[in-house]
Amino acid sequence: MLFELTRLNLSPDRIKEVEGSINLRDFGGYLTSDGKRVTRDKLFRSGNLHFLTADGEAAFVGLNIGLVCDLRRADEKSREPTRVLTAKLEIPIDPGSAIEMRARLRDSKLGYDERIHFMTELTRELTQDHANEYGVMFEHILSNNALANGQGFLVHCSAGKDRTGVAAALILHALGVPDEDIIADYLFTNEAVDYEQSILPRIIAMQGAEDLPSRQLIMTIAGVREEYLRAAYEAIYALDGTVEAYLRQSIGLADQDLVHLRRRYTR
Repeated sequence: MLFELTRLNLSPDRIKEVEGSINLRDFGGYLTSDGKRVTRDKLFRSGNLHFLTADGEAAFVGLNIGLVCDLRRADEKSREPTRVLTAKLEIPIDPGSAIEMRARLRDSKLGYDERIHFMTELTRELTQDHANEYGVMFEHILSNNALANGQGFLVHCSAGKDRTGVAAALILHALGVPDEDIIADYLFTNEAVDYEQSILPRIIAMQGAEDLPSRQLIMTIAGVREEYLRAAYEAIYALDGTVEAYLRQSIGLADQDLVHLRRRYTR
């Protein structure tokens, strides 16, 4: 099932105009199951922040973000360090690393089905094997003073779609957002990232313009698909039965934590 993005408040103003950023957007604004709405301009997601220009850095400061959570591996961070001075929380998660993705993108012999299988299993692994890391993220969201005082939270990885996509999905679930809106937010990456202006130039810069796979093949890895996130859900169901139980049992959120998150981030 494909969701109509326009129906779910996925307006272009979610994408923040921060020069040099990748997939930087607000993931608030959704209605919750109890009739409230997730606060706008408090929860952000993005790709890496290494390419921000001076104007981009100034625009980033204007977002009033108090904590940046970086999900990249050490080798990714050393290659493309973050260019903002905001307090950083580093929680390395291995699947979905830029280095691994670049190798797959370069392989023009890797077929369509093989690429989709690779991405499906990668996303499944994020919830299956990395609940502890996402649990640490939630611990800091709950305990960070800057966030408690009203500043925003940003979670990012390299492209802002796999590790970050799962992080955003778990946060929205914790806030009571329905599944269809969470999936639509996940798929919005395909609208938020311009292929000609962002994806293709980076691939050419990494590996040259010769022997590039087709756009369709590139987007199986550079984009997202509903079945990728569904695979993450399948791993959750296998572990704990429901997303709600996974948040409590595998992530480690207590009932009071969920109440606190919803009090802070919904109105």
